[in-house]
Amino acid sequence: MTAPDHAPRNRTAQRTSLFPPQHGAWAFLGLPLALGFLVGDPAWAWLPLAWAWIAAYPASYFVLSYVRARRPERFRRPLLVWAALFAPAGLAVAVMRPWLLWVALLYLASFAVNLAYARRNRERDLVNDAVFVAQCSGIVVVTGLVGDDPDESMPAGLLAAVPDQAWLLALVCAVVLLGSTLHVKSLLRERRDPRYARASRAFAVACLLASPLLALVWGLPAGWLLVPGFAVLAARALRRDWSGMRPGTIGMVELGGFVVVLAAAGAAVAVA
Repeated sequence: MTAPDHAPRNRTAQRTSLFPPQHGAWAFLGLPLALGFLVGDPAWAWLPLAWAWIAAYPASYFVLSYVRARRPERFRRPLLVWAALFAPAGLAVAVMRPWLLWVALLYLASFAVNLAYARRNRERDLVNDAVFVAQCSGIVVVTGLVGDDPDESMPAGLLAAVPDQAWLLALVCAVVLLGSTLHVKSLLRERRDPRYARASRAFAVACLLASPLLALVWGLPAGWLLVPGFAVLAARALRRDWSGMRPGTIGMVELGGFVVVLAAAGAAVAVA
């Protein structure tokens, strides 16, 4: 008589979570969106864009999980849930900004790379991570354009309409996210490979040394406000003793660095 009571609980426990286990990815989604808000004019189209962008990550995660899993049916439920959440927002923003169909084609092409790595169970490779960083960084430009809504529909005209600040903040986003990827890998998954720690430190220092050039291209004196963010990230990467620090704590340190970069970018945009 007790079997019926236990069976539902076991099935519930085995049910795949609706949320991807990669908690740091949410910060990777939020930073480029926030940077894009800084360089575009506020628009109602930002609402479905943000909704679609946030929902696209878990939807794509479960597509990749479905492709590589031995029992893909485990991922059918979360995939359908997130696809259902993505679809109305994606359709709405495409109706409001039809030129986003060109952007969608670019993202589908890059997602093919993610699929190829997932099929080989190599989705943790650094090249695949770099593709994800590129996908995230591109949203800075997309968000700015969605706000400005240029009178262009073809790729060449759209690229010409992107303001210089949007390109520069997309570059900032790319190097920050790539540096974060190297740093976190060096502390967790690749902690036994000293090459990742060296690469993380070298990359962070190189970005700091290059930041005055970024400031010059941005325009002085406002551009100097971008430099402190890179200084904070370099200090984080150069710290050698991370022993005993939990993954959640490491993630909070990364989030704090992202907030500093966002605040610095906001100040630079405001002063420019």
